[in-house]
Amino acid sequence: MSEAAARSIVEKLRTKGFEALYAGGCVRDRLLGLEPHDYDVATSARPEQVEALFPRTVPVGAQFGVIVVLEAGGEIQVATFRGDGTYHDGRHPESVHYTDAKGDASRRDFTINGLFYDPIGEETLDFVGGREDLKKRLIRAIGNPSERFAEDKLRLLRAVRFATTLGFAIDPPTWSALLQRTPEIHAVSAERIRDEFCKILLSPNRLRGFDLMDESGLLRMILPEMETLKGCDQPPDFHPEGDVFVHTRLMISLLPTIVSLPLVLSVLFHDLGKPPTRFVDETGRIRFNGHEGVSAEMSLRIMKRLRFSNEIIDDVIPAVRLHMSFKDVPNMRVATLKRMMARPTFDDELELHRVDCLASHGMLDNHAMLIAKREEFGRAPLIPEPLVTGHDLIALGWKSGKRFAEVLQAVQTRQLEGALVSHEEALAWIRSSSSQITCDPSREC
Repeated sequence: MSEAAARSIVEKLRTKGFEALYAGGCVRDRLLGLEPHDYDVATSARPEQVEALFPRTVPVGAQFGVIVVLEAGGEIQVATFRGDGTYHDGRHPESVHYTDAKGDASRRDFTINGLFYDPIGEETLDFVGGREDLKKRLIRAIGNPSERFAEDKLRLLRAVRFATTLGFAIDPPTWSALLQRTPEIHAVSAERIRDEFCKILLSPNRLRGFDLMDESGLLRMILPEMETLKGCDQPPDFHPEGDVFVHTRLMISLLPTIVSLPLVLSVLFHDLGKPPTRFVDETGRIRFNGHEGVSAEMSLRIMKRLRFSNEIIDDVIPAVRLHMSFKDVPNMRVATLKRMMARPTFDDELELHRVDCLASHGMLDNHAMLIAKREEFGRAPLIPEPLVTGHDLIALGWKSGKRFAEVLQAVQTRQLEGALVSHEEALAWIRSSSSQITCDPSREC
């Protein structure tokens, strides 16, 4: 959000005799030389006074002293300096009382988030030692760490998230309290857990976040399915790196700095089905037959549990379910290959395949082949406009039914492979060959 909008709000509050300051994360980020994602204002004005002063407001949390002011530069949260009463639900105080800036700072989570900045006097106000902790690159709870986590259980994940995104260490007493309180994360809604979890995974420093979640036990609380990957051994000739958990962690470390959320989730989930499908065949070799399908089913359950959107789910599940198909690339028909590469999730699937290989046997032959094929096929649409449609079949005297799909797919296969290039050729082929087409529409004809 615009700093200009936040500054104008501060100025207007000041002209009416109220104290007003930038608060929290925007102050932290400015001191770190980062561009703040948004600006929050803290003030001595009561919610009703804020509403009276600004024509366009939304009382998003008036009971907690929070009003959103709508300015030309965006939406700015304006919160009255407050102290919190007892927390009974592990997320929200039962009551609040209004106080001053120092009192407001003392009820916040971590020292680096308890800073204020006066944009008029250009002065940072620090009542909790936040500036020193920024210099030390330290995440430290304000006051008693155990009490801070008991008040708001989401702070357990927020501590890990800030340590991840900022690259800071966690203060030992704060870490000890976090370890003691880890099981209490279940008091937090799935949506809140999901949002913090995703911020950790999308950080360029995601491996540190993954390790902190694992070491703290938060990963086990959020994704108990991941725990079964530990100790699930794999064939050493294909997986010299170790068990499935080690393999997954290594894949996370090999991802590029900027990734899509579906990609990092598909990396995390792609081998969840290995423990339940593991067996040793008659030759003594470890196998995981069908694990990709089981992984997809498990991924779907997890993502619904964490309230992921259908859009994200629809991108992750195919990548997980189809990740083993990449081993068959050298033997695929051209039509099969083009259909594979035309999938909307293909770019993420290709990257999943790359890091899967690098985190195991290291062979990138199929990846290199697909890169070359993408260049080769790039001169024309992978899936061109169809040569014939259902209307053409009806014109030929066909009745709508299962055979429609079979014939249309068979025509498309030959079109993709260059055997049919025109509408007339396709119609002629249908007339001469339709009686021989008996393929399953889910397969290649």
